[in-house]
Amino acid sequence: MKPTLLLLSALPPSLMERLHEHFDCYLQSQLDETQAIALAPTVRGIVATGESTVTRDQIARLPALEIISVLGVGYDGIDLEAARDHHVCVTHTPGLSTEDIAEFAMALLLCAARQVLSADRFIRSGGWKTGRHPMTARVFGGRMGIIGLGRIGRAVALRAEAFGMSVAYTGRTQKTDVAYRWCSDVQALAASVDYLVVCASGGSATHALVDAAVLKALGPAGVLVNIARGSIVDEDALIEALRERKILSAGLDVFSHEPHVPEALLQLDNVVLTPHMASTTGATVQAMLDLTFDNLATHFSGKPVLTPVS
Repeated sequence: MKPTLLLLSALPPSLMERLHEHFDCYLQSQLDETQAIALAPTVRGIVATGESTVTRDQIARLPALEIISVLGVGYDGIDLEAARDHHVCVTHTPGLSTEDIAEFAMALLLCAARQVLSADRFIRSGGWKTGRHPMTARVFGGRMGIIGLGRIGRAVALRAEAFGMSVAYTGRTQKTDVAYRWCSDVQALAASVDYLVVCASGGSATHALVDAAVLKALGPAGVLVNIARGSIVDEDALIEALRERKILSAGLDVFSHEPHVPEALLQLDNVVLTPHMASTTGATVQAMLDLTFDNLATHFSGKPVLTPVS
């Protein structure tokens, strides 16, 4: 018999076809309570995304659960402690999107600092016929601060160096294999840079890490870029900082309650907003789909999974 999988959200057709070929698949949103209860004892695998939530209670209700395969890099919505307690393997798809996300971080930084969208609107509205667009900030030679110097943070730093920028960083631990300046405190880092890029993992340890005090320290010439998790930035504090010009601008690819974006952010002209798309290039998405499937197939063939989290 094919192993039974519970799909927490709709997946791209190409992956759905492969999963249905090798597994008995059930989409959570299509199950009523009675069907979900009847299915629970047979579920051996869960397919989740980086935005999915799997709680201890959910894991406990699936006694046959063996694996949670996450389509995405982030897995902060998965209760890893509960997974370990119930001997459930958790996998994800790391590393594949590093370069895409890093280049998108620089795209947001350039767009926000050089006011690309504002300049586009300036031309479309006929403003160029009556005058010049206001001057913008210079990026080359600036000071970049990176929150979280993991794979993505390091890739961003490499690109910053190509722009002649100095790099400083903060995170859980100081790295011994880089020459970048280390700051043990996020607020101190913000106070010493022009561009602050959030590359940290989500979760309780980083919730609202970038708060009003950090944004104040970044200052009226500072630019914030977030390509990590919306929860890391205090959204209300950011809105106030942008509205009151306590920082120059921001580039955001992630939000606290996706896909819902605060109306106040939509009304501001000094923020660039994109729909959590940093990693979604065709090549990377296909590689992530393949790895999500391969982790499941490898596990159910009795071999160690390719990219385990726990």
